[in-house]
Amino acid sequence: MKNIKIFSSSTCPNCTLAKELFKEKGYEYEEKNVSLDAEAKKELIAMGYMGVPVIMIDDEVVVGFNKQKLEELL
Repeated sequence: MKNIKIFSSSTCPNCTLAKELFKEKGYEYEEKNVSLDAEAKKELIAMGYMGVPVIMIDDEVVVGFNKQKLEELL
């Protein structure tokens, strides 16, 4: 089972696309919504990212919605 975490925001269409892809493929994921969770926002900034989505699959990080890369990692 893959360990998937997505940093998202409430108004991010690419975040929605990524979450739909995970659901479609049957993967569970942990969502950290930076517009609702101040700690998640701090965590994201501490890692050096300012935008969402930032998707972590095991040890790999995908910035933005790159469907091909996500499918490779899944």
